[in-house]
Amino acid sequence: MVEAIIFYMLAAVVLVSGTAVILSRNPVHSVLWLILAFFNSAGLFLLLGAEFLAMLLVIVYVGAVAVLFLFVVMMLDIDFASLRAGFVSYLPFGLILAGLLAGELIVAAGAAAVIGPPAGAPPTPVLTSMAGISNTEAIGALLYTRYVYVFQGAGMILLTAMIGAIVLTHRSRGGVKRQNIARQVARQPGEAVRITKPKVGEGVEL
Repeated sequence: MVEAIIFYMLAAVVLVSGTAVILSRNPVHSVLWLILAFFNSAGLFLLLGAEFLAMLLVIVYVGAVAVLFLFVVMMLDIDFASLRAGFVSYLPFGLILAGLLAGELIVAAGAAAVIGPPAGAPPTPVLTSMAGISNTEAIGALLYTRYVYVFQGAGMILLTAMIGAIVLTHRSRGGVKRQNIARQVARQPGEAVRITKPKVGEGVEL
Protein backbone atom coordinates (compact mmCIF):
# COMPACT_ATOMS: atom_id res chain seq x y z
CA MET A 1 0.00 0.00 0.00
CA VAL A 2 2.78 2.43 0.91
CA GLU A 3 4.71 1.50 -2.23
CA ALA A 4 1.65 2.15 -4.40
CA ILE A 5 1.10 5.58 -2.83
CA ILE A 6 4.73 6.57 -3.40
CA PHE A 7 4.61 5.26 -6.96
CA TYR A 8 1.50 7.24 -7.90
CA MET A 9 2.89 10.36 -6.20
CA LEU A 10 6.15 10.21 -8.14
CA ALA A 11 4.43 9.23 -11.40
CA ALA A 12 1.99 12.14 -11.11
CA VAL A 13 4.84 14.61 -10.61
CA VAL A 14 6.68 13.13 -13.61
CA LEU A 15 3.61 13.52 -15.85
CA VAL A 16 2.92 17.08 -14.70
CA SER A 17 6.54 18.19 -15.03
CA GLY A 18 6.90 16.48 -18.42
CA THR A 19 3.83 18.33 -19.68
CA ALA A 20 5.20 21.60 -18.29
CA VAL A 21 8.48 21.04 -20.19
CA ILE A 22 6.52 21.12 -23.45
CA LEU A 23 4.07 23.88 -22.57
CA SER A 24 6.48 26.37 -20.94
CA ARG A 25 7.27 29.32 -23.17
CA ASN A 26 10.45 30.19 -21.34
CA PRO A 27 13.20 27.65 -22.20
CA VAL A 28 14.83 28.13 -18.79
CA HIS A 29 11.57 27.14 -17.09
CA SER A 30 11.39 24.09 -19.37
CA VAL A 31 14.84 23.00 -18.21
CA LEU A 32 13.85 23.43 -14.55
CA TRP A 33 10.73 21.30 -15.10
CA LEU A 34 12.97 18.75 -16.82
CA ILE A 35 15.16 18.59 -13.70
CA LEU A 36 12.05 17.91 -11.63
CA ALA A 37 11.03 15.11 -14.00
CA PHE A 38 14.50 13.54 -13.77
CA PHE A 39 14.48 13.57 -9.96
CA ASN A 40 11.10 11.90 -9.74
CA SER A 41 12.01 9.38 -12.44
CA ALA A 42 15.03 8.50 -10.32
CA GLY A 43 12.66 7.85 -7.44
CA LEU A 44 10.64 5.47 -9.64
CA PHE A 45 13.80 3.59 -10.55
CA LEU A 46 14.63 3.27 -6.87
CA LEU A 47 11.21 1.72 -6.27
CA LEU A 48 11.99 -0.84 -8.97
CA GLY A 49 15.32 -1.67 -7.36
CA ALA A 50 17.34 -0.19 -10.24
CA GLU A 51 19.58 2.05 -8.16
CA PHE A 52 22.19 2.26 -10.92
CA LEU A 53 19.72 3.87 -13.34
CA ALA A 54 18.51 6.19 -10.59
CA MET A 55 22.02 7.46 -9.95
CA LEU A 56 22.59 7.84 -13.69
CA LEU A 57 19.56 10.08 -13.94
CA VAL A 58 20.66 12.27 -11.03
CA ILE A 59 24.40 12.43 -11.77
CA VAL A 60 24.57 12.31 -15.57
CA TYR A 61 21.33 13.89 -16.76
CA VAL A 62 20.79 16.46 -14.03
CA GLY A 63 24.52 17.19 -14.06
CA ALA A 64 24.42 17.69 -17.83
CA VAL A 65 21.67 20.28 -17.59
CA ALA A 66 24.40 22.95 -17.57
CA VAL A 67 25.32 21.84 -21.11
CA LEU A 68 21.65 22.07 -22.04
CA PHE A 69 21.61 25.63 -20.71
CA LEU A 70 24.62 26.36 -22.92
CA PHE A 71 22.89 25.10 -26.05
CA VAL A 72 19.76 27.10 -25.22
CA VAL A 73 21.83 30.27 -24.84
CA MET A 74 23.66 29.59 -28.12
CA MET A 75 20.51 28.98 -30.15
CA LEU A 76 18.02 31.42 -28.61
CA ASP A 77 20.22 34.25 -27.25
CA ILE A 78 18.32 34.64 -23.96
CA ASP A 79 18.69 37.82 -21.93
CA PHE A 80 19.58 36.39 -18.51
CA ALA A 81 19.99 39.82 -16.93
CA SER A 82 16.23 40.24 -16.64
CA LEU A 83 15.79 36.63 -15.54
CA ARG A 84 18.26 37.01 -12.67
CA ALA A 85 16.55 40.16 -11.40
CA GLY A 86 14.19 38.24 -9.11
CA PHE A 87 16.64 35.55 -8.01
CA VAL A 88 16.79 36.65 -4.39
CA SER A 89 13.01 36.80 -4.04
CA TYR A 90 12.63 33.24 -5.40
CA LEU A 91 15.53 31.79 -3.37
CA PRO A 92 13.39 30.56 -0.40
CA PHE A 93 11.00 28.81 -2.79
CA GLY A 94 13.96 27.18 -4.55
CA LEU A 95 15.38 25.91 -1.27
CA ILE A 96 12.00 24.47 -0.27
CA LEU A 97 11.69 22.73 -3.63
CA ALA A 98 15.21 21.30 -3.34
CA GLY A 99 14.35 19.95 0.13
CA LEU A 100 11.19 18.32 -1.22
CA LEU A 101 13.15 16.66 -4.03
CA ALA A 102 15.72 15.29 -1.59
CA GLY A 103 12.94 14.06 0.70
CA GLU A 104 11.22 12.24 -2.17
CA LEU A 105 14.42 10.41 -3.09
CA ILE A 106 15.02 9.42 0.54
CA VAL A 107 11.44 8.16 0.96
CA ALA A 108 11.63 6.19 -2.28
CA ALA A 109 14.96 4.62 -1.34
CA GLY A 110 13.67 3.71 2.12
CA ALA A 111 10.48 2.18 0.71
CA ALA A 112 12.43 0.10 -1.80
CA ALA A 113 14.72 -1.20 0.94
CA VAL A 114 11.97 -1.97 3.49
CA ILE A 115 9.12 -3.20 1.31
CA GLY A 116 11.02 -5.16 -1.31
CA PRO A 117 9.22 -7.12 -4.06
CA PRO A 118 5.50 -7.92 -3.65
CA ALA A 119 4.73 -11.04 -1.61
CA GLY A 120 4.10 -14.13 -3.71
CA ALA A 121 5.14 -12.48 -6.98
CA PRO A 122 6.78 -15.06 -9.29
CA PRO A 123 10.24 -14.10 -10.49
CA THR A 124 10.50 -13.13 -14.14
CA PRO A 125 12.67 -15.24 -16.50
CA VAL A 126 15.16 -12.40 -16.82
CA LEU A 127 15.64 -12.07 -13.06
CA THR A 128 15.82 -15.84 -12.69
CA SER A 129 18.57 -16.18 -15.30
CA MET A 130 20.53 -13.29 -13.80
CA ALA A 131 20.30 -14.25 -10.16
CA GLY A 132 23.48 -13.70 -8.21
CA ILE A 133 24.90 -10.81 -10.25
CA SER A 134 24.90 -7.10 -9.53
CA ASN A 135 22.30 -4.65 -10.79
CA THR A 136 24.78 -2.89 -13.06
CA GLU A 137 25.98 -6.15 -14.61
CA ALA A 138 22.39 -7.25 -15.24
CA ILE A 139 21.58 -3.99 -17.03
CA GLY A 140 24.67 -4.30 -19.21
CA ALA A 141 23.84 -7.90 -20.10
CA LEU A 142 20.31 -6.93 -21.14
CA LEU A 143 21.39 -3.86 -23.13
CA TYR A 144 23.99 -5.71 -25.21
CA THR A 145 22.01 -8.92 -25.77
CA ARG A 146 18.21 -8.68 -25.81
CA TYR A 147 17.91 -4.90 -26.37
CA VAL A 148 21.04 -4.27 -28.45
CA TYR A 149 19.07 -3.07 -31.53
CA VAL A 150 16.92 -0.76 -29.42
CA PHE A 151 20.07 0.56 -27.76
CA GLN A 152 21.74 1.24 -31.12
CA GLY A 153 18.52 2.84 -32.41
CA ALA A 154 18.50 5.23 -29.46
CA GLY A 155 22.09 6.13 -30.29
CA MET A 156 21.13 6.90 -33.90
CA ILE A 157 18.28 9.14 -32.69
CA LEU A 158 20.69 11.05 -30.46
CA LEU A 159 23.14 11.36 -33.36
CA THR A 160 20.37 12.77 -35.57
CA ALA A 161 19.42 15.26 -32.84
CA MET A 162 23.05 16.35 -32.51
CA ILE A 163 23.37 16.90 -36.27
CA GLY A 164 20.12 18.85 -36.25
CA ALA A 165 21.38 21.10 -33.43
CA ILE A 166 24.60 21.76 -35.36
CA VAL A 167 22.67 22.62 -38.53
CA LEU A 168 20.34 24.98 -36.63
CA THR A 169 23.17 26.82 -34.89
CA HIS A 170 25.49 27.03 -37.90
CA ARG A 171 25.52 30.50 -39.41
CA SER A 172 27.37 31.54 -42.55
CA ARG A 173 29.23 34.82 -42.02
CA GLY A 174 29.97 37.23 -44.80
CA GLY A 175 33.27 39.01 -45.32
CA VAL A 176 35.34 36.05 -44.09
CA LYS A 177 38.31 35.00 -46.18
CA ARG A 178 38.32 31.23 -46.55
CA GLN A 179 41.01 28.86 -47.70
CA ASN A 180 40.82 27.61 -51.30
CA ILE A 181 42.95 24.46 -51.43
CA ALA A 182 42.40 23.79 -55.15
CA ARG A 183 43.61 27.30 -56.03
CA GLN A 184 46.67 26.90 -53.82
CA VAL A 185 47.61 23.61 -55.45
CA ALA A 186 47.12 24.96 -58.99
CA ARG A 187 49.20 28.11 -58.50
CA GLN A 188 52.15 28.83 -60.84
CA PRO A 189 55.69 29.65 -59.74
CA GLY A 190 55.23 33.22 -60.90
CA GLU A 191 52.31 33.67 -58.52
CA ALA A 192 54.22 32.46 -55.49
CA VAL A 193 56.02 34.69 -52.99
CA ARG A 194 59.81 34.35 -53.12
CA ILE A 195 61.78 35.01 -49.94
CA THR A 196 65.23 36.51 -50.55
CA LYS A 197 68.05 37.56 -48.25
CA PRO A 198 70.03 40.28 -50.03
CA LYS A 199 73.30 41.48 -48.61
CA VAL A 200 73.79 44.97 -47.27
CA GLY A 201 74.15 47.42 -50.14
CA GLU A 202 72.63 45.14 -52.76
CA GLY A 203 69.20 45.71 -54.17
CA VAL A 204 66.37 43.27 -54.54
CA GLU A 205 65.86 41.79 -58.01
CA LEU A 206 62.23 42.14 -59.11
